Amino acid sequence: MKTLQPRPLVDDLAFGEGPRWREGRLYFSDMHSEKVLATDLEGRCEEICRVPNAPSGLGWLPDGRLLVVSMTDRRLLRQEFDGSLSEVADLSEWAAYHCNDMVVDGQGRAYVGNFGWDLHGGGEPQAANLVLVTPDGEARVVAEDLKFPNGSVITPDGATLIIGETMGHRLTAFSIEADGSLSGRREWANTPGILPDGICLDAEGAIWVASPVSHGCFRIREGGEITHKVETETEAFACMLGGPERKHLFLCTAGSSSPEACVANRDARIEVVEVDVPGAGLP
Repeated sequence: MKTLQPRPLVDDLAFGEGPRWREGRLYFSDMHSEKVLATDLEGRCEEICRVPNAPSGLGWLPDGRLLVVSMTDRRLLRQEFDGSLSEVADLSEWAAYHCNDMVVDGQGRAYVGNFGWDLHGGGEPQAANLVLVTPDGEARVVAEDLKFPNGSVITPDGATLIIGETMGHRLTAFSIEADGSLSGRREWANTPGILPDGICLDAEGAIWVASPVSHGCFRIREGGEITHKVETETEAFACMLGGPERKHLFLCTAGSSSPEACVANRDARIEVVEVDVPGAGLP
């Protein structure tokens, strides 16, 4: 296993989540600061919007409008061309607890995960749904009984969705049907000792997995072989391949995911390291 060391790009954040590369910048949610930000490769940040109920997963519609998961009120929001936010769908009927990450396909359909239970309040762990939201706001459950569905990727051919089941210590794959439904559920990789949080796909079909208990981010092949680790001083919660050739691996790191600690410490960062294999697929 090859070990890499990242460098800091942006600091003084509460908690970075949902990193996405688009048009020369990395977009990400500073969840506990209630902001969506974008940074260039020099670390110059711009505020994109404010989301009072904690932003998480990000994506875009084909027309370029930004989609944002609003966590604690379990809604999917859309940023209009004038910068305002509007509701696409209220997901509280299908999401048992806070919504978290998502992936948006080429047609603008969003696959949104949720905690399933009160992670930070001592709730009883329970399985959760993955919810599909169409661009016109129709929502339905497309996968059930997931153990903390979190970061997801879609392969370049649009045929497969792979999701991290954080508390299940595994990556799970589904075939994507024409209407966005999921079928053929199967284990893509078992990840003992690794909690898959945010993930991203590369051009060789391997997945980079941020693990918040492992001080790092791991490159994993289908079946579970680990080829690389990016070591971090604190914990890694999300990752994204971007940059001019999609060979910059961006990491969202922090000392804790506890909302109180994040607000008090502001030790979260965006870190970056260059890798050999470029990103592929979505996001």
